[in-house]
Amino acid sequence: MSRTSDKQRQTAETQIRLSLDLDGGEASAKTGVGFLDHMLDLLARHGRLGLKVEAEGDLETGAHHTVEDVGIVFGQALDEALGDRAGIRRYGSALVPMDESLAECAIDISGRPYCDFAAELPVVSIAGFDSELAEEFFRAVANSSKLTLHIWVRSGTNAHHMIEASFKAFARALRVAVSIDPEETGVPSTKGTLSE
Repeated sequence: MSRTSDKQRQTAETQIRLSLDLDGGEASAKTGVGFLDHMLDLLARHGRLGLKVEAEGDLETGAHHTVEDVGIVFGQALDEALGDRAGIRRYGSALVPMDESLAECAIDISGRPYCDFAAELPVVSIAGFDSELAEEFFRAVANSSKLTLHIWVRSGTNAHHMIEASFKAFARALRVAVSIDPEETGVPSTKGTLSE
């Protein structure tokens, strides 16, 4: 069964093209925001995802629209690639260190969008990426894919390390949550559905 999705989004602010394969493949990111490209590359690597992203945005006003819209489209692709959610593990969690930083992520592919991003990030800009945009990305993903998502940056002083740890923790938790459980014969919910 193919667990893939190809999505596009075009607004007055951005144009996004994204392809996703939950079972692996090539990865590339060209968004015009260097740090976002780096985070998407490591999301694909640590999540074992095939992920290709091309984005053009109104970067003259900042990276906010590009980062948020890439999150929206990634979430939409994740939602579509998961299909009816039959056979998945559903839950995933990970604790990831990045030098002095430590981030934890827990995911429930619940059908109920919620994002709790708890991080005291220094207010800085990293290669065009304002640190506050990390939360915007994860909130957009959770809302568009109907994930219950908790990310907690437990410690850290370097914003780059703190955000990178959070992306890696998200990737590792997602990798588990979307994986196929050979002992699960249907949708892992007493309701019988996770997609509504």
